[in-house]
Amino acid sequence: MRPESLEFLKNLCNTPSPSGYEERNAEVYRNYTNQFAHKVVTDQHGNVAAILNPDAATKIMLAGHMDEIGFQIHYIDDKGFLYFRGIGGHDTMVPLGNRVFVHGKERVAGVIGRKPIHLLESGEKDKRPELSDMYIDIGASSKEEAEKYVTIGDCATYQYEFQMLMGDRAVARAFDNRVGSFIVAEALRMLSESGRLHNDVGVYAVATVQEEVGLRGARTAAGWIGAQTGLAIDVDFAIDHPGLSQTKYGVADVGKGPTITRGANINPIVFKMLMEAAEAESIPFQISAEPGGTGTDANAMQVSGGGMATGLVGCPVRYMHTPCELLSLADVEHTAQLMAGYCALVTPETDFTPRVL
Repeated sequence: MRPESLEFLKNLCNTPSPSGYEERNAEVYRNYTNQFAHKVVTDQHGNVAAILNPDAATKIMLAGHMDEIGFQIHYIDDKGFLYFRGIGGHDTMVPLGNRVFVHGKERVAGVIGRKPIHLLESGEKDKRPELSDMYIDIGASSKEEAEKYVTIGDCATYQYEFQMLMGDRAVARAFDNRVGSFIVAEALRMLSESGRLHNDVGVYAVATVQEEVGLRGARTAAGWIGAQTGLAIDVDFAIDHPGLSQTKYGVADVGKGPTITRGANINPIVFKMLMEAAEAESIPFQISAEPGGTGTDANAMQVSGGGMATGLVGCPVRYMHTPCELLSLADVEHTAQLMAGYCALVTPETDFTPRVL
């Protein structure tokens, strides 16, 4: 991966932006894509669209959401402890004992705590902890001291940041789905530099908001863009580590290329063109089967307006919705190349009507 791109990925991952609080990451995305996009637009929902050929009638929407899971402060007690609710879906076994940053009037470090295991009653030891059993300790000695830095409604995120492991493997707090917004930006850059995009086809690379709380940004962005076709990119569950069954979940390995989804959420012509793009450019890929909805931005895009011909590609990730999501940087690059390759195949004459070929 070229150094400038890697630095962009790091900045995206390290910048705190839970659902509903994406403004910081939107600025990172705008600053990067302004270097090669013909136009960059931020809508009133907060979605950021970097565009090539903005006047073209034929449009492709690429969507990668830039929000992450996190926490929101909803109560400060008299001793200065902060009580919170989850933003997005949390495994409640994960937060306890983790360090966080609370993003208030200024950034404040804290730790998530509850009663120590030695003092738990027998019934408490046997059950999974609830977020409501926990609190954030920022070291304040009173409510008044805490309120100098924290306001009700402020968000918090884990302190984990981007880190390389062995080979091309990396971990970060928010690969779900900062890697998606990175990939759509990189696909747009590749199209801009290669000149392969048809002059009468516009590409809208959208860093969408609020996916983790209901696919909201993709829904509103799809509405005003009005694209005929679109691809969503999200992380996909890697099924290559202990405790997971391939007979139950299928195959998706880290380091073996992006997944291309097939199923009801996917237009069959788009699926076929994604396969063609991968094979033409020798991009390794894996097929993911999803018989119904996918729970990704592709769901919202598919049913926008009169319907969008959608596809879904995934970057295999281990340990999703934890502070240490793991992926392969080669998979990331291959996914961007795949999305760019698909866009290069689209012309104003492309017919996405499902049919037997």
